[in-house]
Amino acid sequence: MGRLILIDGFNLLSRGYFATAYGKSEEQLSKTPEGLYTNALRVKLQKMMLLINEYEPTHLVVTWDVKRNEVKRKALFEDYKGTREDLPAPLIQQYETAVNLFRATGIPQMSVEGFEADDVIGTLSDKWTKEGHGDCYIYSNDRDLLQLLNPNVSQIIAIRKEGDRVYSEEHFKTEYRITPDQWVDVKALLGDKSDNIPGVAGVGDKAALPLIQQYGSIQGVYENIDELDSKFNRYRKKLIEGEELAKLSLELVTIECAIPELDRYTFNECKLALDYTQMKSEFDRLGLRVRM
Repeated sequence: MGRLILIDGFNLLSRGYFATAYGKSEEQLSKTPEGLYTNALRVKLQKMMLLINEYEPTHLVVTWDVKRNEVKRKALFEDYKGTREDLPAPLIQQYETAVNLFRATGIPQMSVEGFEADDVIGTLSDKWTKEGHGDCYIYSNDRDLLQLLNPNVSQIIAIRKEGDRVYSEEHFKTEYRITPDQWVDVKALLGDKSDNIPGVAGVGDKAALPLIQQYGSIQGVYENIDELDSKFNRYRKKLIEGEELAKLSLELVTIECAIPELDRYTFNECKLALDYTQMKSEFDRLGLRVRM
């Protein structure tokens, strides 16, 4: 049996960037003599090596987002992710350096036109599970990905001051008392400020999860809207007024698990066969001190 690790590329790179850039000007960030920034890259590569050494995956893919204005969710909702600021130039540059570095060292990576990294992770984790290859670990702090958990798929989440936590389907069910595939219904009611997903105005944490625990889904909530439990009376008008936005939000938060372009993808393409000599040479070229 194999073991697949799917790494949310930008999530890890940007966390490394902001952790090491805090309180510094761009001029103070570490860079090569040629002027290539490396502060986030070193953190990312060190974490990847730790994951590879700890989990000993047979297969690995670093997944990347495409540009925000190129994602298909924009066609559903023009303002999707519209409130996000532009990424810092040194972070963009390090993304480009990472892509070139992974290409040179044979580290498998992937982006698919029109889709986000979450969708690539969703499709590959679902395909890996259905083909019965073994365990799959998603490395990301993005909790939207919890909808993908199943008996074979877990998420590794970095907890501040605690380190990594492996979050399984059973952990999720115990904490939330719903199944992972119902997480999208909770998220659709709540909305998401960081992605500019509207949700239902006035329905917050105190109501969203209990509504889905009781009625199972957004559809279940609206099928029972006239006989809603009295404890939800204060939310009934808000839910009626926000029905269209709830259903739009559900489409936006649902991760695609069947990207057509990946129908014929075979996992032989992401078998991990690291050339440590080549990697050390590339790391040295960039002045990166990474424990391997």
